[in-house]
Amino acid sequence: MADTGRSVLLVVNRDKPEAEPVTHRLVDAITAHGTLLGQIDAGNGSLPEIAEDADLIVVLGGDGTLLGEGRRFAGLDVPLLGVNLGRLGFLAEFDVGEVEQQAAVLFGSGPLVRRDMPMLCAEMIEPDGTARMVGIAMNEAVITAGPPYRVIELSISIDGSIGPVVRGDGLILSTALGSTAYTVSAGGPIVHPGTDAFVITPIAAHSLAFRPIVIPASCTVELDLVRLNDDGRSGGTTLVLDGQNHERIYAGQRVRLRRHNKSITLIDNPNGSYWRTLIDKLHWAKPPAISGDRQA
Repeated sequence: MADTGRSVLLVVNRDKPEAEPVTHRLVDAITAHGTLLGQIDAGNGSLPEIAEDADLIVVLGGDGTLLGEGRRFAGLDVPLLGVNLGRLGFLAEFDVGEVEQQAAVLFGSGPLVRRDMPMLCAEMIEPDGTARMVGIAMNEAVITAGPPYRVIELSISIDGSIGPVVRGDGLILSTALGSTAYTVSAGGPIVHPGTDAFVITPIAAHSLAFRPIVIPASCTVELDLVRLNDDGRSGGTTLVLDGQNHERIYAGQRVRLRRHNKSITLIDNPNGSYWRTLIDKLHWAKPPAISGDRQA
């Protein structure tokens, strides 16, 4: 029996104006070397049964689309391949031209370059001690001071050991994959995605001594809200997962963050380089611009 290649599910972010022509090109590339199980829209929340038959899920959109679909398909153990239509393309490593060039390997029976990434699990601990699952994140979990934007205070404990209290605009707990997202803009370190670690980064801390810290990804971090924003009207302190899912935090609640029991598998572009991406897209170590030599 002839090899029909991989069974592929195509997920499309149709909010992108250029999605339609690129979708046609991807369909042609997939069907030339594999089997297209079907097309579904990104972001509808439900897990389609057809996904369970897939060998590969191709996500057409940008980094934000890939984050959302990564959470959606986290329990399937099916790798995701991101095709970039966004601005950065840090997580979605392929463009449509690269997919077409590598289609025989990607959708046929060639070897794939896989990367298993840990995910965060966020739980809310109620005042009576019961825990309820809030959600999962690929990049980060953020506790932020929402409206009316007053200073909040968070008491940190790591694996049951009491840590410091951070006073400021909030706190970020990121995965290594997410270290190049929100946390780096808040002054956190860049951590190679192959590092099994989480990063704790304060947001506008009212202390020069509170520095970001890298901890093992096996750690459990609990955050007690010593002081939060809640005027009863305009929002208040919020837990935000990957910048997409929001959960309001109320007095007496505690947030527990730990490694999720499922990881997400991403397909790396074999023609790419993490270090080159840092240089080209995040301008790592870029020197200051020089307008020209001045005469003495």
